[in-house]
Amino acid sequence: MSGLEMYALTDVGIKRNHNEDYVGITPKLGFAVLADGMGGHNAGEVASAMAVDIVTRLLQVQLPNMNEAKLNVDTGFTDESMLVHEAISTANEGIFEASQQKRECAGMGTTIVAAIFYADRLTAAHVGDSRMYRLRGDNLSHVTEDHSLIQEQVRRGLLTEDDARHSAIKNLVTRALGVESGVEPDIVEDIVQSGDIYLMCSDGLTDVVPDEAIRLTLIEHHQNLKNSATALVQLANDAGGPDNISVILIETPNQFHRKKGILSRLFGCS
Repeated sequence: MSGLEMYALTDVGIKRNHNEDYVGITPKLGFAVLADGMGGHNAGEVASAMAVDIVTRLLQVQLPNMNEAKLNVDTGFTDESMLVHEAISTANEGIFEASQQKRECAGMGTTIVAAIFYADRLTAAHVGDSRMYRLRGDNLSHVTEDHSLIQEQVRRGLLTEDDARHSAIKNLVTRALGVESGVEPDIVEDIVQSGDIYLMCSDGLTDVVPDEAIRLTLIEHHQNLKNSATALVQLANDAGGPDNISVILIETPNQFHRKKGILSRLFGCS
């Protein structure tokens, strides 16, 4: 059986002199994490690296010992969803504490989007405006919804998506990791299908590349995740590359099979 494939790519862009994005993939355990840091000096890259590192370490320790897709009766979510919620909350505490204790890290924060693939499911958790998309067949849809002032206006019908990309307030987020002592990530659970392609990305891509261009690029390069990621980054740089650009691409297995009542998967890294 073909496995879950992942590919991650991050690029400084054209206008920035350092990269505050951070990405991490762990194909064998079926999860990926992406963060886009913010803050003065180099504090943004500290926050994003802390976020990915803390979440990754917690998932690496706890995921192998879990029963797949077991329902948490108190919340209605799976245990995997509750685990990623806990991991993001722990990362928030660590970043906030560091920002309070180190003058050079004061005010730092980061967005985060994390995804776990297990059984026939996906859990996506996010804070801020880093996104996850799903390409199923030729249809591209949003898995996550931005925590941003501009997205609130789009939801209310006050602006179009195209207007939002050109707005002066497009980078103002309403929720971020590490800026307060507590944070509430949004959790989305979904049933995956064979051949789905998921895109996780920072706003360095989505601020300058419309969804339709993303969709067509993923379709054109659907047989090669590396080529897809490279093409998406190039699109953002061709549009001026005003920010760091990070993408993680994930393709689900072409087939699933059940073993001892649990939907099993074989993971591989492209």
